[in-house]
Amino acid sequence: MYVHLGNNYIISFSDIIAILNIEPPISHDLKDVIDMARIERSLVNISEKGKEKALVICNNKLYLSPISSNTLYKRAANR
Repeated sequence: MYVHLGNNYIISFSDIIAILNIEPPISHDLKDVIDMARIERSLVNISEKGKEKALVICNNKLYLSPISSNTLYKRAANR
């Protein structure tokens, strides 16, 4: 099965490790994870600047999605 992350990005359900809420306030640890992914070029921002709501951690990439973590979880659970 596949999960739609927003802005025409679809990933395989089996690649998802975690779906995290990143609406403010964001912990410093989570900011560090996002910054490291940017440095390693494994971060894919599929939302407009400032509209990020969820971080989807996959096997090879991290995605910043404009869709809430609750909605993404429901989509993944309904596979």
